This record gives sequence, structure tokens and C-alpha cells, in this order.
Amino acid sequence: MSLSSIGRRGLLLLSCLTVTHVLAADPFIVGVATHSMNNTNQPLRSLELASAAGITSVRDDGFWSTAEPAPNQLQIIPPWRAWLAKANALNQAPMVILGYGTSFNGNAKPRTPEVKIPYLKYVDYLTRQLGNPVKYYEVWNEWDIDGPRDPRLSQDYVALVKEAAPIIRRNNPQAKVLAGAVTTAGIKGGFVDRLIAAGVLDYADGISLHPYVHCEGNDRNTPESWINWMRDLDRRFTALAHKPVPLYLTEMSWPSHEGRCGIDAAHQAAYLARAWFLARTVPSIKGIWWYDLIDDGSKRDDQEHNFGLLTVDLSAKPAYSVMKAISPYLQDFEYDPAASLQADGVYKLAFSDGHEKIVVAWATGRPREDQISAQAMNNASVRVLDTQAANRGMVNSEQRWSCNGERCTAPVSLTEYPKIIRLSPGA
Repeated sequence: MSLSSIGRRGLLLLSCLTVTHVLAADPFIVGVATHSMNNTNQPLRSLELASAAGITSVRDDGFWSTAEPAPNQLQIIPPWRAWLAKANALNQAPMVILGYGTSFNGNAKPRTPEVKIPYLKYVDYLTRQLGNPVKYYEVWNEWDIDGPRDPRLSQDYVALVKEAAPIIRRNNPQAKVLAGAVTTAGIKGGFVDRLIAAGVLDYADGISLHPYVHCEGNDRNTPESWINWMRDLDRRFTALAHKPVPLYLTEMSWPSHEGRCGIDAAHQAAYLARAWFLARTVPSIKGIWWYDLIDDGSKRDDQEHNFGLLTVDLSAKPAYSVMKAISPYLQDFEYDPAASLQADGVYKLAFSDGHEKIVVAWATGRPREDQISAQAMNNASVRVLDTQAANRGMVNSEQRWSCNGERCTAPVSLTEYPKIIRLSPGA
């Protein structure tokens, strides 16, 4: 979510070099999960709102049970084509999940020939019918949930990917094949490690993860503790695979509900900004799909109703406004570790797109007064985008650069809401 595909082993070295280059050059994916492919109560206008917020990929379910409501009666329902056409028109690279059971197979996972054969027929049919607009296919969703520590479950999953991936590549050679969609419990239970050890990257383009931490408890449910976990996983997976492993976070977010594991909507927005910029500091993370675009309901004390960027009536939550404000800085700006600081609860992350330089700064625990530095800012006003007031966009602040020759400094008040500060004159 392999650098090479089935039938290309004769070109393995060239393939590896070429794909490695492509992965390095690919823009970071700013994605979101939708439920509008199957739910006509969520209007496709929501995809336009996603596009306005800078979303570049949408993820949804191509349910096996919908595609095959009865044995050997395969279909593509009109809402799927409508969702795909809309996403494609908006240049939102679609991801389709190939998964879940069917009633006539007892909703069983395809672990035996009796279930696997019809599943692979469904994969063949769906990937032929949906065609080139689909840019990512995910083989099943959260397969590990029935046994995060069960080695037989992971072995059977790798066997399934080995058979499904060539079918997908034959029908959609432009699409990436992602394997895993592994839950937090599965990640902790070694499920991903077993997939890598069993060679899943010989068949898939990367590993997909659902690394939620909102219920991990104090000091372990923040974006900062989350990214430390991601860095540890990245090092571990790289060591296991003997190469960097592309990681696609196809579900990740914090819910804004009242009750256990919840935070308020303002903090959800702050966490979104911090998590997304922190993810850009880990090169193996190729993108995040925020779960999800629209709240699944309106009960304030129901966790599952409050993950969205939008409410059920498509009103913008603070997280949506922040997503819209920060998305231009996520795709093409590259992280500069040498110019960045992450220490003692202060984060000053430097990024550049080759023309413009920015620093994204915040503090955890308590507000701080700090300074930032830049070159040749000519005593101008400091231009800031404060995510606590994301709708204002980038504005001239009351602070000014104080320059001594080419070296300039400016004071900055840091809170838990990141500030994006321009470091380029005239930008």
C-alpha cells in the first residue's frame, strides 16, 4: 500500500529503481473516507465540498454483497458509477475496498476454496467494470479484527493478496494494490510484521494501516505520541522488509463526541492539523485518509457519529475549515529536518516547495513565547495562518520581522493550534 508485480520478475531491478523514484516524487495524498458510494442519503455534493477543502483522494466500499446479491449474479449498481464519475471529475483519486462477505457464503472470509473462488470472481468483475478511474484498490478491510494475534489469519490473508493482486493488475494496471487495512489491535498484535515476513510486499504496492489512538489514554492519544509510534513502526517494518515500506493510513482521525475517548470539535481540528504535518516528517507515510468526510449521525454522545469533517447536514465543522486552510501546504511541500525543532513540547517544522518556505509551529501542554528565524524579510509584517482562526487564511500579523543584515527574527506566541508562518520574502 511491491515494487514489482507478478510477471515482471525479469525486470526486477529496473522496476525497483523506477517505482522507488515514482514513490519519492508522488505528492502526499490528502484523502478522506466517504460513505456516499453506497448511501444515497449522503449527496454527491459532499465530494465537491471535499474538493474545496483540498481533498485529493476518496475511499469507499465496493461491497461484495452488493456486487453479488445472489450466487453468480454480478452487478455494478448506478450509485457506484455516479460516485466514481463525480470523484473522477473532481480529480479525487478514488480508492475502492474489495471486501466483506456475502449472505450466501455465511459472511465468511475467503480462506477456503469454496469462498475464495467466488471472491476472486467478484474481484475480477468489479475491477474490469470500474476501470481506469480507480487509482487504489484495498484488498479487504480490517481482516485482522477477528484475530489480531492469529498467525493463521495473517497467512490466509497473504495467500488471498497473492491471488487477488494479479487480477487487479491485469484489469487496472494503473492502480496501486494496498494490503492490510490493519487495525490498531492488529498492529500491536504483530499482524503487519507477519504480513511483511510472509512476503506480502511481493504482491502489494504498500501496507495500509488504521492506527487510531483516540482511546489510548492520556499522553498516548495525542498527535505527538501517535507520530512517535508511527516512527517506531516505520523503523521496525523497514528492518523486517530490508527496505522502506510505503505506508498508507487509509483510516485515521479523532472523533469529536462527548464521553469516553472524545474531544471537542475545536480540539479535533487542532489534532487534525498537527497529525497531518507530523505525518509529513515520516517519508514512508504516503498519505492519510481522514475517517471520515461526514458525521454518521447527530448523537453527540455516540463516537461513531462524530468522526466527520462535516455534520450530517453538510455544515462545516472546525476540522473542515482547518483541512481547507492547510491542504495547500501538505501535498508538494517537503519537510526539512535540518531546519526543524521538535523538543520539550515545542514543534517548529520547516517545509519548502522549492520556492516558498514555511514553518509550522505549536506548543503542547501550555502556551509558550518563542522566536522564529528567517532570511531577508526586510522588516516586513509576519504573515501567519493561525489554525485556531483557519477561515481568516494567511494574514499580516501585528508582529514584524526584526532584521540585522540578512538574519531576521520575530516573536511568536505558540499554542496547541498550529500556526503556519511564511519565511519567504514577497510570498
